[in-house]
Amino acid sequence: MYMASKFCALIMVVASLTGAARAQSTSQLPEAPQPAPDAPTLRNLPRNFVHDQAQIWTFPVRMSSGDAVTAVLLVAGAAALGSEDRHIMQNHFLDKNTNDHANTASTGLTGLFVAAPVAFYGIGHLRHSAEAEQTGVLAGEAIVDSLAVNEAIKIISRRERPTIDNAKGKFFQSGVGFDSSFASNHSVVAWSSAAVIASEYNGYLTKLTAYGLATGVSLTRVIGRDHFPSDVFVGSAVGWMIGRYVHRRHTPKDDM
Repeated sequence: MYMASKFCALIMVVASLTGAARAQSTSQLPEAPQPAPDAPTLRNLPRNFVHDQAQIWTFPVRMSSGDAVTAVLLVAGAAALGSEDRHIMQNHFLDKNTNDHANTASTGLTGLFVAAPVAFYGIGHLRHSAEAEQTGVLAGEAIVDSLAVNEAIKIISRRERPTIDNAKGKFFQSGVGFDSSFASNHSVVAWSSAAVIASEYNGYLTKLTAYGLATGVSLTRVIGRDHFPSDVFVGSAVGWMIGRYVHRRHTPKDDM
């Protein structure tokens, strides 16, 4: 029953989001004629957000065979990791001081990813750098898109935190309310912002720094006993997929 409930939640994530990663390639976009990407500006942000959400949530009806393979791989990976959730959290990361330090680190690192869009946009505006301004807008859009999707997942999944009931991690518990462990919002924020930054400035060091810090957020959420490993795995995947989708969908082709 435990694994069945986990699969229900994971399939919900995959069905809605697996197409975001596939959308990196224009060959994987829907065959129907598509309008040119809206310019990534603050003025267009609300309209782009609405369009993004429509595309993300309706993607399952346009899923190709290649997308289905991606979905199966994601479900398999999350399920394999999820099968060890209880064992990992019952036997590791039990030191309170370590938990506290990890929580502080995850909060600080996530704060950097939240501040990054503002910083990029502000510096770009002051220095008249279109690329930096675009990075700021797209990173902010990716974060908002990802959080909107992940909050829906959390409301549906209602998973208990690792600190509750000896880390059984049960899903669909009425007492959880809006504090579901599945999936990790911190991971979603970090990986969506990192994906845009790494796509805009695609040098080796930039990618290493952005994804390295995002990995740090995911790991510290587990070490701090805020989430199970499968929570951060799915949260990271959701954030990365949507970040890549937002960059691909709203970046002028001449800039890519």
